[in-house]
Amino acid sequence: MSIASFGLQMCSTEAFDRYAVEYDAWFDRNPAAYEAELRAVKAALPATGSGLEIGVGTGRFAASLGIRRGIDPSLAMASIARARGIEVTLGRAELLPFPAGQFDFALMVTTICFVEDLGASLQEAARVLKPGGSLVVGFIDRDSPLGKRYAARKNRDPFYRHARFYSVEEVSFELQEAGFSEFVALQTISCSAGSLPEQHPVKPGHGEGSFVVLKARKQAPPEADRHQMERGAKE
Repeated sequence: MSIASFGLQMCSTEAFDRYAVEYDAWFDRNPAAYEAELRAVKAALPATGSGLEIGVGTGRFAASLGIRRGIDPSLAMASIARARGIEVTLGRAELLPFPAGQFDFALMVTTICFVEDLGASLQEAARVLKPGGSLVVGFIDRDSPLGKRYAARKNRDPFYRHARFYSVEEVSFELQEAGFSEFVALQTISCSAGSLPEQHPVKPGHGEGSFVVLKARKQAPPEADRHQMERGAKE
């Protein structure tokens, strides 16, 4: 089982629908890992504003972080998230059913390894964000010891079978291509989830922790483009 919230699957949602309850129980069995991830994500999230979790899963992160909107393709996982008070829309990261510029920030926690098209997913995240809005991406660093271990056993796991793990450099590049800048990195979990101390530290940067959080800001359009957009909105 993963150390974080699984949201969008590359091929189908069958495993997520079938094992939604078992998946959700992982957080109760591994509270130290969950708390470490939660603190890392919380440290990167804006304190105010309207937010969306893309790949909300069972709502463990959204509910704890006060995010009221989510999207996920798995009906079973969405049902659990709704029971936690999250307003969940069924859908995928590559085609978000929301207007442009609707949210102040968006969150993706261990979602990018299951999307079919990472570039399209990040571009869609940028589209639904307001200019200057923030995207926070939490993921398992492929180059970390834990990332390598998960990748090696992926074919034996119903969730990881469809996963593609990324390095920090790859995610940063794709974020830049999607129009994001001003990156901030945080990291946690430097040992196996089962042996974590109760208060595992969250540190800046990457290279030590297996769970990495990247925060990036959507670039505002050039001044001329901004004025044209404003005129179009008024018309």
